[in-house]
Amino acid sequence: QVQVVESGGGLVQAGGSLRLSCAASGPTLTHYAMGWFRQAPGKEREFVAAISWSGGSTYYADSVKGRFTISRDNAKNTVYLQMNSLKPQDTAVYYCATDPTGWGRATKARFYDYWGQGTLVTVSS
Repeated sequence: QVQVVESGGGLVQAGGSLRLSCAASGPTLTHYAMGWFRQAPGKEREFVAAISWSGGSTYYADSVKGRFTISRDNAKNTVYLQMNSLKPQDTAVYYCATDPTGWGRATKARFYDYWGQGTLVTVSS
């Protein structure tokens, strides 16, 4: 059974930074791509960033490109999302999920199979 647990959310002022972590466990996670999504109140869940199984390929939503960086440490089965220059519109619950294709290009939630419970990020103006 694959388990995914996010952490690192909190309250930060606009312009500040946070680093989210996603700890995953499972028999073949090293072959999974990983993705981050977010969902703001009253809005649909949206893609944020993805990383291939090797970490060699990353992909970002236009809204976070240049501000967020996704990375992974396969030895620790952990994926990170470094968020800089945060804006109030980044406020959302952030979710981590596994992508069995391994390529790290999926932007639709339906391509991801295991999800964490989410961690709340609040950016004050």
